[in-house]
Amino acid sequence: MTLQKAAFAIPGDITTLTGGYIYERRLLEGLQAQGRDMVHLRFGGSFPTPTGADMADAAAQLAALPADRPLILDGLVFGPIDTAILAAMAAPVVAMVHHPLAHESGLDPALRAHLLVTERDNLAQVAHVLVPSPHTAALLVSDYGVARDRITIARPGTDRPAPKAAPSLPPLILSVGIAHPRKGHDILLHALSKLLHLDWQAVIIGSRYDEGHARDLDALHARLGLADRVTLAGRVSAAVLADHYSRASLFALATRYEGYGIVFDEALSYGLPIVTCHTGAVPDTVPPSAGLLVPPENPAAFAQALEDLLTDPTLRAAKAQASAGFGAALPSWADTAARAGAVLDGLL
Repeated sequence: MTLQKAAFAIPGDITTLTGGYIYERRLLEGLQAQGRDMVHLRFGGSFPTPTGADMADAAAQLAALPADRPLILDGLVFGPIDTAILAAMAAPVVAMVHHPLAHESGLDPALRAHLLVTERDNLAQVAHVLVPSPHTAALLVSDYGVARDRITIARPGTDRPAPKAAPSLPPLILSVGIAHPRKGHDILLHALSKLLHLDWQAVIIGSRYDEGHARDLDALHARLGLADRVTLAGRVSAAVLADHYSRASLFALATRYEGYGIVFDEALSYGLPIVTCHTGAVPDTVPPSAGLLVPPENPAAFAQALEDLLTDPTLRAAKAQASAGFGAALPSWADTAARAGAVLDGLL
């Protein structure tokens, strides 16, 4: 069978350690591993609020694509790019939408309104849409008028970890997510400050993606007196991250919203009980038997869920067993690439 050649347009540094970049890097590698002719188009890093120069460069690269090379277009570019640029393209476009940009937390109202219009208009131009979760698919149908048969869910893959090490003592609470308001690390810190009567340690791993927010977290960490109990580790190597997953007793992320959440699959693959929030795609990703989901923006409820797992070994063991079962059944990155490749092969 002849595999359809294609291009994949991604802005900025593809090695950036966020869920979206990890997904797209692994998807590109997976499509190439099939023996598929894939071109990586590198766009400027200013998207989703592009400079004039980055927008012009993207327009020129897109206009140069021949009609027989379909394009997967990253959502950070797809959301804000001028609709006229997409309409003029000869090549068919597959939008890669992790979650609509207009649904990002903390946006300026004017930017949110602008993105809502451009994303809706741009979705009308594309041949197909790839999404990582049923939640995002449903959102595109309900809020953006995309026909369900034009959407394919390509759930992120998961690497199979080495056998777990002995858990740390006292129990290690692990959180993984960039320093960004959406990840809710401030909520987690407030929750942990309510549990100082219990024996535990915590590590929050993730790059200082939003430096202003990272400084706010530093200040909150100091103000709450958590220096001896909680480590703000920042970005770490893959080996160090794997070691923390292996030694952790539970995983916690007080997220305000997720279009998917690759870290939850990582936690499941290590058989960790999960405490997180009932928001966005999280209920689709974290099985009820494997975790405790609480309302977002609620440090007291988050603290109670953590306390329940820390103080009830039977509950924690049951959640861990369920988590390991679901983790073992997660798709591989080759499975993810196969889903996306089938979309490409069906275009022309």
